[in-house]
Amino acid sequence: MQYSLLSVAFRQYRLLARHHAKFVKRCYSSDIRNIGILAHIDAGKTTTTERMLFYAGKTRSLGEVHRGNTVTDYLTQERERGITICSSAVTFGWNGKRINLLDTPGHIDFTMEVEQSLYAVDGVIIVLDGTAGVEAQTVTVWTQADKHNLPRLVFVNKMDRPDANFDKCVDDLKAKLDAKPICMQIPAKNIDGQLGIYDVITMELLTWQQKDLGRTYNKVKLEASDELRQLQDKRNELIDELSGIDDELAEVVISTESFHNISSELIVQALRRATCSQKVVPVLLGSAYKNIGIQCLMDAVNAYLPTPAERNQIYNCFGNDLAGKVFKIVHDKQRGPLTLVRLIRGELKRGMRVLGSRGQAEVITKIYEPLADEYREVNSIQAGDVAICSGLKSTVTGDLLTTSHTSLKNAQKRFLQSQDSTVPQKDNDDGDDELDVSHGLFSFEPKIPDAVYFCSIEPPSISSQTAMEQALKQLQREDPSLRVSYDSVTGQTVLGGMGELHMDIVKSRLLTEYKIDVDLGPLQIAYKETIEAPAITTLSVEKEIAGSKQNVNITLEVVNNQTELFSLDKSPENLPNLNVLRPRLLQVVRKGATAALERGPRVGGQVVDTQIRLHNITVGRGTADSFVMAAAAQCVQKVLTTSGTRLLEPIMSIQIVAPNERISGIIADLSRRRAIIKDVAPKGDRNKLIFVNAPLAELSGYSSALRTISSGTASMTMQPCGFSEMNPLDEAIAVRRAQGLE
Repeated sequence: MQYSLLSVAFRQYRLLARHHAKFVKRCYSSDIRNIGILAHIDAGKTTTTERMLFYAGKTRSLGEVHRGNTVTDYLTQERERGITICSSAVTFGWNGKRINLLDTPGHIDFTMEVEQSLYAVDGVIIVLDGTAGVEAQTVTVWTQADKHNLPRLVFVNKMDRPDANFDKCVDDLKAKLDAKPICMQIPAKNIDGQLGIYDVITMELLTWQQKDLGRTYNKVKLEASDELRQLQDKRNELIDELSGIDDELAEVVISTESFHNISSELIVQALRRATCSQKVVPVLLGSAYKNIGIQCLMDAVNAYLPTPAERNQIYNCFGNDLAGKVFKIVHDKQRGPLTLVRLIRGELKRGMRVLGSRGQAEVITKIYEPLADEYREVNSIQAGDVAICSGLKSTVTGDLLTTSHTSLKNAQKRFLQSQDSTVPQKDNDDGDDELDVSHGLFSFEPKIPDAVYFCSIEPPSISSQTAMEQALKQLQREDPSLRVSYDSVTGQTVLGGMGELHMDIVKSRLLTEYKIDVDLGPLQIAYKETIEAPAITTLSVEKEIAGSKQNVNITLEVVNNQTELFSLDKSPENLPNLNVLRPRLLQVVRKGATAALERGPRVGGQVVDTQIRLHNITVGRGTADSFVMAAAAQCVQKVLTTSGTRLLEPIMSIQIVAPNERISGIIADLSRRRAIIKDVAPKGDRNKLIFVNAPLAELSGYSSALRTISSGTASMTMQPCGFSEMNPLDEAIAVRRAQGLE
């Protein structure tokens, strides 16, 4: 009888598993690809995207960055400067597949745009400059893709240029990114230097027709020649590498005992499995500007990058209920706030009522198919797709959209039941356990990088104050890396940003989009502070407010600690007193004490690497929580002022490419800027690559200075790489600058 019951249970389990597999196929379309395109500055992301739209029939003419007529770079600032500032979504069809593509910025100041976009994609294309290889921002975006476990393709662009080096790019992928590249193509240049492509899998020569802007290309099977033998060797190497990774291909190779009998279809299938499992990175090449290789890249997206169904099985707990993640918000003059949603489960319809992660209920008034700043209205979207929704005024980046509280709670329960390990839980008011919605499955909070610059911002007149505040609120909702705060000491609104360009773009957008000609104060370095040595102090505060006596006596200590902000003193003399304190009172004390670390006594910088330790606290009867919180903050400020703090300044990692004859002048200038030269490496025959760490305070206007020193022949990239202690002399100068005395 027991055996019979087990058999029935097993049969039921198999039926459920089959039903679930059919359900997933029914909910998801295998014809959708959600991809992002990532690269270093000026590697050719936007140009590549424009060619994709053109060959897919979405546009009738080729957009060019230098002409300011691209589809995805639609902001005035993007077209004037020739750079991507905001990531933008476009949708197009290619060979029966629907591709949702996100074009992202390459400048470090807008890295938050990349981070938000990666929550919505299932795979990415990494574009390399064939003349430069793996560059600084390439490493950054590669690391971001690693964090999101995204399969990727590599497209080596600008291979038409004489100084392009395909082999060096492949070596860079191995050495700098620890990747396992699989070269599907190799370059073929004729006597005139025109670029063609050898397809390693099919062993064909591909050449593009420039008369029709690269719409058509020829495939020619190679006859017996040195080129064919070289290509056959490359194909055998590819099969050998893949068979060491993919078991199915390895079985075929062993059974046939030859590489020559392996069909192209088997190679493609094995390469897809290896790419989706992130064991290899297929490498393609071309020239977006010269209209070469783009069709092959789109074919590779369809063939090798995963479908939505292959990436989001963890959301099966929602069943057929709606689940969609908000990954970006933009503001349109006519339509108001527009929310970009990646639909993971269910179907999203116009007029549908949805619930955000924070409990707010809203109605989707319209749904649009994304094409940068152009909108085509649709009635609904299916699971796995990306769309733009209007009418959602309270959602923020990271919200999970569902249909109801019941749907979310049921999904939480199913998720808990499916987990063998312990999942973070919390107690609700009814005493039941439920999954904490802060779990990454149900809501994601993009990690916002620390600001490196800040400045005051003033409206042109008092009457424009409200309009400016509203505009900044919208810009901050669109760009979480923009920090907006009010300084109660100076009475000013303060902006924090990722760099000089970032702050300049904010000012320009306020003028062009909101017609507010704001004044920005001088840029200030976002210094941090830390304590010099542990210190302890006691503060007694007694005051009568509205006839009620408020009384707090508190003893706090600050110590060096990089992990925990707040703790209790566990010494025998203090532990009995602390054990009787109510959790709510401890929470109030913690909130007030940690808030005081946001503004240090030296230059108002955030106090870091510091822990507050509560030794004792006595609170009089009837004392308000707000009074206790204020007393805790005053006590922390007192001990920081008494013990003193030292400054930590932001350090930037710089890579400079310059001709050999200009290197000595550049290094001499860097030495005057307190820079540390990490390495000088050759780059080609005539250039050198300088790796430098330098204080941000010494780099104001450095790009202009570098152009002057090198007569316009040098280029640079810069990104934050942490904070460093300052010597007393430099610290004194920094304090005087922050106080406006220099």
